[in-house]
Amino acid sequence: MATIKLHSWNVNGLRAVLKKNFQGYLKTEQPDLLCLQEIKISKDLIDDFQFEAYPYTFWNCAHKKGYSGTALLSKRKPISVSHGLGIEKHDAEGRVITAEFEDYYVVTVYTPNSQNHDENKRPRRLDYRTNEWDVDFLTYVKRLDSIKPVIICGDLNVAHREIDLANPKTNRKNAGFTDEERGRFGQLLEAGFVDSFRSLYPEATNRYSWWSYRAGARQRNVGWRIDYFILSKRLKGRLQDAFILDQVAGSDHCPVGISLSV
Repeated sequence: MATIKLHSWNVNGLRAVLKKNFQGYLKTEQPDLLCLQEIKISKDLIDDFQFEAYPYTFWNCAHKKGYSGTALLSKRKPISVSHGLGIEKHDAEGRVITAEFEDYYVVTVYTPNSQNHDENKRPRRLDYRTNEWDVDFLTYVKRLDSIKPVIICGDLNVAHREIDLANPKTNRKNAGFTDEERGRFGQLLEAGFVDSFRSLYPEATNRYSWWSYRAGARQRNVGWRIDYFILSKRLKGRLQDAFILDQVAGSDHCPVGISLSV
């Protein structure tokens, strides 16, 4: 059966990861489509980056230099490509690219981090993240899903279940594992989408995609699974595998991916 391989990776700075065998990763893995988050480059720099195997490359850079941003590299030409959600308050940070193909949309997303606690001991950006961004993003992907199936991939900045992070009890009120963020993620699944990794490996433990740079967290595998491929339910029958490439270094995140039958 013919398959295609899709990868997603929060690279925590494209220029930095290119110095850490990024090209070697591409040569070894050869994904048909690769989505990147947190590229941290500005529009005036994108022409400096060429990827020979990917003739179709698209960028969404944040207005603020050295911050956020997404990219999509494809071996196949999309029918159309759009940037952002079409909502001004969200779109200055370069967080979304949507590529339309014949039988599905691919949406790569770098969901806003709720950030550190404020004086009220709540993550500073939690209200914006859960009451504005998550609501509008769900509306956006549901609209796409009404047209054709959707593949959502990227750093969603939330660990959904307790088995999706090493220390759930001590992180209960911290950004990425608040009840509010987990609830919004649940609403995304309830709207007709599936977490590809959990659909195949519902009880797999110690599988993470992000580790703090502190205290040797990656060496000890004290991590979080916050990078996902989320699929419209009607694509589930085409899902051949979902994987976490935790052996690939170069960022505080590792690549995640799926294989789909053609």
